[in-house]
Amino acid sequence: MRIPHSALSILILFLALGVHAQVKSPAPYGALPSTRQLAWHELDMYVLVHFTPTTFENKEWGYGDADPKIFNPTDFSAEQIVSAAKAGGFRGLIFVSKHHDGFCLWPTATTPYNISKSPWKDGKGDMVGEFAKACKVQGLKFGVYCSPWDRNNPAYGTYEYVKTYRAQLKELYTRYGPLFMSWHDGANGGDGYYGGKRETRSIDRSTYYGWDTTWNQLTRKLQPGANIFSDAGWDVRWVGNEDGAAEGESWATFSPKPAVGGTKVGPGMVDYSESPTGTRNGKYWMPAECDVALRPGWFYHPDQDDKVKTPEKLFDLYLRSVGRGGCLDLGLSPDKRGRLHDNDFSSLKAFGNILKNTFSFDLAATAIVKASEVRGKNEKDYGTGKLKDRDRYSYWATNDGMSEGSVTFEWNTAVDLDLIRMRENIKLGQRVKKVTVSTWDGAWKEVASATSVGACRLIALDHPLRTTCLRIAFATDAPCLAVSEVGLFKRSSK
Repeated sequence: MRIPHSALSILILFLALGVHAQVKSPAPYGALPSTRQLAWHELDMYVLVHFTPTTFENKEWGYGDADPKIFNPTDFSAEQIVSAAKAGGFRGLIFVSKHHDGFCLWPTATTPYNISKSPWKDGKGDMVGEFAKACKVQGLKFGVYCSPWDRNNPAYGTYEYVKTYRAQLKELYTRYGPLFMSWHDGANGGDGYYGGKRETRSIDRSTYYGWDTTWNQLTRKLQPGANIFSDAGWDVRWVGNEDGAAEGESWATFSPKPAVGGTKVGPGMVDYSESPTGTRNGKYWMPAECDVALRPGWFYHPDQDDKVKTPEKLFDLYLRSVGRGGCLDLGLSPDKRGRLHDNDFSSLKAFGNILKNTFSFDLAATAIVKASEVRGKNEKDYGTGKLKDRDRYSYWATNDGMSEGSVTFEWNTAVDLDLIRMRENIKLGQRVKKVTVSTWDGAWKEVASATSVGACRLIALDHPLRTTCLRIAFATDAPCLAVSEVGLFKRSSK
């Protein structure tokens, strides 16, 4: 019996759809990011702003004995600081609401040592509120850091202070809208003013703060979208240095271990040996924050005005932080006016221009892209078009059982490139263990390689490459590959 042409076409379409319907999505692999962690990865960069009486003392750490009257910026502008961050391409801002000196930059009911005792705005100011508002207006995410160590509070070292600290977090969590991060460090105990006692106090870091209780009962309930950062991790781990860089092999998964001689893991109590690299196939999704100050110090010092990191240095840090699967956290330090110095602003703006001009044109978009294979031959859902759509979570995938795969980019005329960006669909885990980049010149010639990919891997070539054919090969221990982007760029110098 002969099937009519129209019926045959319908049958072919039906069978094709059926084939696609039978192609299962790749199974997740290893530890996976939460929704809040995915949002954190999408930021790429944010800033951390230090501004307290310490600024007016020209110190890095305040002792806790500064008179609130010295805190009186003459021309404060949260808008100027936020706009500088935005010009630099940063998407979030964390404000140091209280540093180790204990001075609270919002009108708190928890301690008299706060901004209401300063002459700024006749004691009626709220600097946390001004930064929160400026971030909202300019479209940046907002977060807070409230130091657990307090060198002013007379009750520090007792449970009364722990209750005070939790009350401070509760105020910050409930007054300033949604936060993208609650930032904590491991500086705990030492010498201080402590209400005039002027002594050294030590605490048991493993029990004193009760971090599990603090974070589970306060942070998670009052700010469910806030990532918790600490040097020991939680949602986000410290990279283990203040150089702004992760290692070349960098995993978002991490298995924290106690510091040498310790039995518990917590802020100030962690073995940092794997912090710069993460743990391959680690227990938790706990990506690295790479923190570094724009100047040598975290607070403003006049003698550092000519030591601001250059735009080129910031781009190098971008390659070694964002380009290794983490986020860059850049410290900004307003001067006594309450503004960023012109040198700081200029460097940030120029850095932002380099980023914008570098990534504005993707050479991959102009190429014919071929893959070694496509999962289930389903080009619609898993084909190479997913590599160029700028969607972090659509992806090219191979069939299960394929531990290697490659994609080839071909152009009719030669192109010049020196920067390659790759991403995995991290909703399915971090899978790639090796990347090899080769160009064709009568035979394949390797020009670059890398290990991990994850949320982002940037490979900067030693020299610009002119080519008509580029191959990128991936290897994995997972059942298959799930690569969401390959972008090819020529770096801009301005």
